[in-house]
Amino acid sequence: MNSRSGRAPAAPAPRRERIADAALTLLAERGMRGLTHRAVDEAAGLPQGSTSNLARTRAALLETAVQRLAEREAAVLTPHAMPEVPAEGSGTAPLPDDAVAAVAEALSLALHRYLSRHRQLLIARYELALEATRRPELRAVYDRAGRAFREPVVAMLAAAGSTETERHELGLIAWCDGVLFSCTAGGFHASVPTRDALRTSCTELLDGMLRR
Repeated sequence: MNSRSGRAPAAPAPRRERIADAALTLLAERGMRGLTHRAVDEAAGLPQGSTSNLARTRAALLETAVQRLAEREAAVLTPHAMPEVPAEGSGTAPLPDDAVAAVAEALSLALHRYLSRHRQLLIARYELALEATRRPELRAVYDRAGRAFREPVVAMLAAAGSTETERHELGLIAWCDGVLFSCTAGGFHASVPTRDALRTSCTELLDGMLRR
């Protein structure tokens, strides 16, 4: 028991999480070439061979990293922190202005949290995205994980009045990805845009898409 606080020390993270988190850290700090089983063992503070026991091949290690990436990205936003957009036909459907404002609020919150608190996670994601273009088996895992972000965006667009959700989804996701990349690894990496600036830009984009 911790004699100062009177509480027992926190239990160590499960071994899978320690290994996967160490892999993501290495990807962000050293790139794909720095990701080896031995390096993950060292970064996780585990005995040599621990990573091989969990993920015997490099492909398995990469899949473990992608799955953990999806878990951690999902935790960036907790459900209660996201503005609710009532579904069409629910009896509480918002006016178009209200729905667009809710979408802009949700996305500006997500983007600002990523950029201000989770830049390492974004860099790891870019490393894995590039590797997925060369490994079909990783591509499938990566795309499956990405649907957790895309599906809520489609629902929000429909609630905001989009009648071409597939096309608008592409435009909106591409804008989000572009902001994240530009402000993490591109020409605007030196500063994080404010939440207000992100909200305004997203609103302008949605206004153009929905022709209000």
